[in-house]
Amino acid sequence: MANKQINGRPVAGPSQASPSDVVTAGAAARNSLLGVSCALALALGHSGVAQAQNTADNLGDEALAAQTTQAELQARIDQADDEVRQRIEALRQAEQEAQRLQSYNQALAPQLEQLKATLEQRSQGMATMAETRDALPGLLNDMTRRLDAWVDQDVPFLHGERKARVASLEASLANPELTAAEKLERVLAAWRAELDYGRDLDAWRGTLEEGDQTREVDFLRLGRVGWYYLTPDGQNGGVWNDGDWQSLSAAERDQVEKGLQIVRDQRAPELLTLPLTQPIEERS
Repeated sequence: MANKQINGRPVAGPSQASPSDVVTAGAAARNSLLGVSCALALALGHSGVAQAQNTADNLGDEALAAQTTQAELQARIDQADDEVRQRIEALRQAEQEAQRLQSYNQALAPQLEQLKATLEQRSQGMATMAETRDALPGLLNDMTRRLDAWVDQDVPFLHGERKARVASLEASLANPELTAAEKLERVLAAWRAELDYGRDLDAWRGTLEEGDQTREVDFLRLGRVGWYYLTPDGQNGGVWNDGDWQSLSAAERDQVEKGLQIVRDQRAPELLTLPLTQPIEERS
């Protein structure tokens, strides 16, 4: 059987191949496989490095995104904390203001109740205002007539002055230019003046007429219960009683002199012992 050639070299047939030829062929095959393996490993190595680089880049981006998200979340938390603190402070201020308002309302409650009662009274007064307005002129005239009668029946101290006040009041009521309120005020003022005579003390110098005689004396008035006179020399004095003057004793004239000094702030107040012009139980 003819010999075959491999790579220009003679190769024996199966039955005739030498051991060295078999070893040489095996080594060549292994070298071929090793080359393929190295090429494949090199290719896989380049691919793994690229993949690893991409993975690292992705991880870095994800970490940066996570940090950014964390920073934004922390900023939101801080902002929320500030808002919560502000709302808590606003709530505290609102509670304090509510407490102040509650205390203020409690303090105003009695005044509001009184105001309510006043308003109710005024509402009732408004309901009868028309009737009162119609009745007012007659009421004012009646009060003026009663005042005039009182002056005539009362102790006649300052009689001319008091009668002149009543006459002026009658003229005011007849004046169409005055309003009803002004007329009412004048009537009330005249009555107040008469009532004040019963609460004060007074002393003045005037003329005393007794029959055909007229002389200058000092008058002393103790409310409406006592009206006296004393001559400047202190030798004569009297008390008005039962529509006429009655003489006073020397001791009583001394008491009148003390009374004149007290009213004129020339002496400290003290108790006086004098006869009365009219009993206290009969005062008007």
